[in-house]
Amino acid sequence: MRVLVTNGDTRPALAITRSLGRLGHEVVVAAEKQPALAAASRHCAASETYPAPDRSSNAFVASIAEIVARRRIELLLPVTEIATTLLAEQRERLPSGCALPLPPTAALRIANDKARVLEMADRLGVPAPATRVIHSADDRWKLGLRYPIVIKPSRSRVVTTAGWVSSSVEYAANEAELSRRLQALPAELFPVMLQERIQGAGIGIFACYQGGRPVAWFSHCRLREKPPSGGVSVLCESIALDPIAVACAERLLTELHWHSIAMVEFKRSDSDGELKLMEINGRFWGSLQLAIDSGVDFPALVARIAGGESIDAPPAYRTGVRSRWLLGDLDRLLSILTRRTASLNLPASHPGRLRSLALVLNPVQSARSEVCRRDDRGPAWLELRQWLGFG
Repeated sequence: MRVLVTNGDTRPALAITRSLGRLGHEVVVAAEKQPALAAASRHCAASETYPAPDRSSNAFVASIAEIVARRRIELLLPVTEIATTLLAEQRERLPSGCALPLPPTAALRIANDKARVLEMADRLGVPAPATRVIHSADDRWKLGLRYPIVIKPSRSRVVTTAGWVSSSVEYAANEAELSRRLQALPAELFPVMLQERIQGAGIGIFACYQGGRPVAWFSHCRLREKPPSGGVSVLCESIALDPIAVACAERLLTELHWHSIAMVEFKRSDSDGELKLMEINGRFWGSLQLAIDSGVDFPALVARIAGGESIDAPPAYRTGVRSRWLLGDLDRLLSILTRRTASLNLPASHPGRLRSLALVLNPVQSARSEVCRRDDRGPAWLELRQWLGFG
């Protein structure tokens, strides 16, 4: 099968390329510029470039359609939220004969809107943090929430007349700080959710759906994240499925009539041990390689489904497998060592600087490197050069 993978500069694109290339698929890696991380893999058959999707949405879709037609692509796998959203919204522009394994556009719109996801969770009885939604910085609200408060725009990526704008999570320790941070937010990022802060381990439930039914599950726990207050995992471990988390994830995804892959993110509260829903991501995730290493090859499953194969039983996987993104881990450590502790918004249980340094430098991690693989060293060398500023 001829496969086109977008966002070749990302780690999920690299995991997809390695997975499908090893299986004999012809993988073309596209990115805004080359060389890209996934294109440096020996499993990449060819590479392409396209206009930046966040600045030139129409040109991006047109370029992808042209590549699909010229290379006779049979399977298109977008990786990031912007690429996934644009191609889902304009899938009719793609040549016929190319599979785009995505859920219905309406379902993807809901998944991309955290406020709508929490509304659905409330209706379905899925536990979530106490949340208030405001529509402008001048809204008058009665919070009923304890500080610190999490300030979270309902959408991670927002399209504006000037292109796409990315949002980020912020924290407020008191009312004055909350007011100041809200006033500084661009109007396009509203509505904004104000949430109680849940301190605890991040639990990811990963799924592959075929026509509204689950055909694969996987779970991991984030051991270290970048930024350290909460974000992408730089050290994570495969864990047994939590039946409550799976039941909640299945309730949400089935309600959306989901198709293809999804990540449903929870946090387990340190205070009461209860799981709390954070968000749904309808795209491939950063730690995809860990799932593949553990025995659930999500890219291969998606390719089989796109090829018309019916998946019968969810695959089993190994627990206790660890994956480490080394340069991401070093970035995390540098932020801890060089920034003021107060600015990092660390949870109370987070280790101090010396302990953080010891943990990162400890060679006994029993973790596989996510990027550096003995049989495919090209991506690691490219990533290192770019990290050092030479690429």
